[in-house]
Amino acid sequence: MGDGFQALDIILFAMIAAFLVLRLRSVLGKKTGHQRPPTLERSTKEEEGPVSDKKLVEFPKSRKDVTDNTGAKAEAEADDPLIPALTEVKIADPNFNPSEFSEGAKGAFELVVEAYAKGDEETLRTLLNDEVFNDFSAAIKERHDAGEKLDFTLIGITVAKIIDARVEGKMAFITMQFDSEQVNITRDKNENILSGDPNQIEKISDIWIFARNTQAGDPNWTLVETRIPESL
Repeated sequence: MGDGFQALDIILFAMIAAFLVLRLRSVLGKKTGHQRPPTLERSTKEEEGPVSDKKLVEFPKSRKDVTDNTGAKAEAEADDPLIPALTEVKIADPNFNPSEFSEGAKGAFELVVEAYAKGDEETLRTLLNDEVFNDFSAAIKERHDAGEKLDFTLIGITVAKIIDARVEGKMAFITMQFDSEQVNITRDKNENILSGDPNQIEKISDIWIFARNTQAGDPNWTLVETRIPESL
């Protein structure tokens, strides 16, 4: 009987894990771009890809006063220059919600960098478009062929914010900045450290661009590019 309860627990945990992955995929998505694997080279090519989200909710506090009132709108835009761009996305996709999108993108960032470190291509495939996935997959293969192992620890994400938005035809693009604290150690097959310091926390800034076809029925967003901030 104890074995029966244990089997039931395993099934329940598996169902919960599957639900969480599906929940995240409903906020982000599946297709378009060119980028670099986390902690490796970063690409600068930006391409078309899909953009959208679920639930019609007001903008976050600094962006919520986007109204038809000319005076209020002008004042809001003066406070936050992103409002016109976010409004354009919201017009193209009435279900777009910046606050929910930012939270979903933050969760995707965690999943992607951890999956890359583990060489978990199955998880990466669910979150990346074909070209981005191929870049990550090639880096994983190169690491594997060299007999190297990446020990990765995400200490935390200190910044996760939208820094740009635009609509091009039916495509909408959202650019996110992620500042995170990480520990990255590359080891050889004998566990010797090739790079990194287990006692050193790196502060890393990333720019990730997500996109979605606003006319498509699929609400999923796609990671289409990763790069470092131009100021770095």
